[in-house]
Amino acid sequence: MTIAYDEALRDRIGTHLAGHERRAVTDPTKRHAAVAVVLVDSELGEDRVDPAPVDEWIGGRPMPEPGLDGRMVDVSGGAAFLLCRRTSRLSSHAAQWALPGGRLDPGETAVEAALRELDEEVGVGLPESSVLGLLDDYPTRSGYVITPVVIWGGGRLDLRPSPDEVVAAYRVGLHQLQREDSPRFITIPESPRPVVQIPLGNDLIHAPTGAVLLQLRWLALEGRTDPVDELEQPVFAWK
Repeated sequence: MTIAYDEALRDRIGTHLAGHERRAVTDPTKRHAAVAVVLVDSELGEDRVDPAPVDEWIGGRPMPEPGLDGRMVDVSGGAAFLLCRRTSRLSSHAAQWALPGGRLDPGETAVEAALRELDEEVGVGLPESSVLGLLDDYPTRSGYVITPVVIWGGGRLDLRPSPDEVVAAYRVGLHQLQREDSPRFITIPESPRPVVQIPLGNDLIHAPTGAVLLQLRWLALEGRTDPVDELEQPVFAWK
């Protein structure tokens, strides 16, 4: 079942975020970044033709497991969030799934950075008044503390991905976060912490993006305050 994109949803998410005692991470050894968790409207079935052919970005990397081909299809419908496939040309985290975002500029707040990166990466300019609140900080293995900023897009939005950074941007229905097989947790020999996997389309989304999306479900949609900052990333995302 899709989730209606309406004022009731906006109020529910805003109330859950406002009532949450946010977990902030202060670590002088890490750089500060922000991501935009943008909530938009979408139409069921509009993503059946994947705009990002796998061969253009996969670069020979193996698929996560049999039956998955890496495509983001059959995920749209109703209230959704924006998810980007990064280009294979980037120097770090190339070809990975990501929310619009990046490093804070000097003197910039997390909210300002998230809105700026949203404009730079997918061509969407929104005011600070569209911000519903913040999720918990997530410290990454690659040396960042990420602050997720939840933003109400106010409709479908006209997406214009920057070809230098984004292969394609997708509207992924929030109902996809509540699949019966989601979330998944696996163990790896390199860490005692569980690795989180969020199944979406024909792929698996890992932390840090996967951790942010899990808290989007747990806190924003369901009012559940479980922490996600201790969930592990796969080894390929540590650099």
